[in-house]
Order: sequence, then structure tokens, then C-alpha cells
Amino acid sequence: MTTEKKIEIQGIEPVILLGPFDSYLKKIRNAFPDTKITARGSIIILNGDAPEVTVLEQIFREMIFLADKHGEVLENDLNALINLALAPAPRLKPPLPDDQDIIVSTPDYAVRAKTDGQRRMVNEAKTNDILFAIGPAGTGKTYTAVAIAVAAWKAKAVKRIVLARPAVEAGESLGFLPGDLAQKIDPYLRPLYDALQDMLTAEKLKFLTERRVIEIVPLAYMRGRTLNNSFIILDEAQNASGKQMKMCLTRLGVNSKAIITGDVTQIDLPTSMVSGLSNAEQILKNIKGIGFVYLDKSDVVRHKLVRDIINAYEIHENK
Repeated sequence: MTTEKKIEIQGIEPVILLGPFDSYLKKIRNAFPDTKITARGSIIILNGDAPEVTVLEQIFREMIFLADKHGEVLENDLNALINLALAPAPRLKPPLPDDQDIIVSTPDYAVRAKTDGQRRMVNEAKTNDILFAIGPAGTGKTYTAVAIAVAAWKAKAVKRIVLARPAVEAGESLGFLPGDLAQKIDPYLRPLYDALQDMLTAEKLKFLTERRVIEIVPLAYMRGRTLNNSFIILDEAQNASGKQMKMCLTRLGVNSKAIITGDVTQIDLPTSMVSGLSNAEQILKNIKGIGFVYLDKSDVVRHKLVRDIINAYEIHENK
């Protein structure tokens, strides 16, 4: 079925979208030869089959967004948008009709809440703007939090995702690590990248991080910011000081949510410093809109030995 769609360009020079000598327009026409694309002043007219017209409208809307935010549309941006539009639709494993545990669908599979603790995280995140998820290693706190954030972004409930971690040494010194600052802090942020790479294609993740729709930053870099329409995740929060925790929580802007994850049994701060996560449990537990979920060894989803290791350490510490 043939359909027509008009897109009006307001407050943006048409050359930014059409490219020098209409080079961008020609590239889009070559990629979508079955749809007629006409540019008349500040109006772009699309004529063709409805599904392709819808895809082209999304491309032009994204270009308008980029032009409005950055004052330009780079050729790399256009190439990425076209490639994403032309990529074959991912074949997902169909969920069971009564499956209520799916958090977000990925190109290869559906990310599900696998344990009671993870299900509580999903449910509490729906009813609280700030959620603390506290539990030992291997319980999927970070992975579940990232999945919840990606699901919220895909549903257009937020416009960006901001993931932060304190860069605190676990028995090592940053100063002795090779490379510049970015290379030194990369290992601390790697678990967040790993989770995102499971849920977004490499091309899409690269595009979103370059355009700062997804930001992965050390906690210290969040000072002074106000994050509106954002989903914030603070990972390894047991290594944030009290002041850092307060700073992070007060970054929350309009229409924003946050999940704070941590393991109070693995604090790498100096013994004289109190963990901001431990403090937050006592200070914030009675505030409406802030939820707490506690995971335990029954929620471990890593190697079966991890649960036994946690249990053995608990017995030793109790002695």
C-alpha cells in the first residue's frame, strides 16, 4: 500500500540534513530506491510502501534530533542510521505465552529475571524511582540493573542511560597501571560494557555511546550534573564514600530513575572510611519512593561453586 508522509524541518538549515550538494539525500535515495524522496524548501515528502516510509521517517527524525542537539549531522551518523535500518530483523526465541520474567529482548535471546531476587528488582524498579540492590557477587545485580535500564530506554520512558562506578583499587594502585587516565579506569567500567554488549548490537552500542545517549563514567565525573530523563546506575556502590553517594543520588533530575548496586561484604575503601552504601541503608530506608532489595546466595547465577564459596566465607566470618 502506497502512502505519503511530509516531514517539516523547523529551525534547522536544510543543507544540514540534505548534505553538501544534496549528498546525504542522494545516499538515502540510493539506499531506498523504491521510495520517492522529494525535498522542497523546509519540507521533505516521502512516497512509497508504508513500512519503508516509516523507516525513512525514523531516519530523518533521528537526523533532525542530531542536528538540533549538535548543530550538525556527520556522514558517519548517516551511515550508521542507514545500516541500522537495513540490517535484517533479529530472530528472537519466542517466549512462552505466560512468561512474565522477560526484562528486555536482545538480538539473540530474551534477558529474563532468573531468581526471586532478580524478580524483586524488576518489580521494585517499577514502583520506586530509586532502588538499592544489595547482595553478594554472582547474583546478577549489575546485569539485571542494566537490562532494566535498557528496557526503559527502548520503551522511551527515558532518553539516556548513565552508568557509573567508583574507581577504587581492590588491593592495587591506579598509579601503577599502564596508560592514560581513560585506559586506567577502563577495567573498572568493563563489566558495564560487557552487560550492554549482550543487550545491544555492537554497531548500535557504538552509535549510542558516541552520541552520549549511553554514558559510562567514573563516579567522580558526575559531580555538578543534573540528569533529566535519564536512567542512572551506580555499580559497586559499596566503594563509594558517604559524600559520593549523596552526590550521586542528588544528580537525579526530572523524569529520572536510579538503581544502586553493591556488595557490603566486599568493601575496598580504607578501614577509616565508612561505605556510602552502608550509610544509605540507615539514612534512606524510610523514604517513600526509595526501595531496597536484598539478594543472597540463593540468587547466584554464576558457576555452581560460587554459591559454595560465598557460604564458606560466611561460615568463616561468623566464627
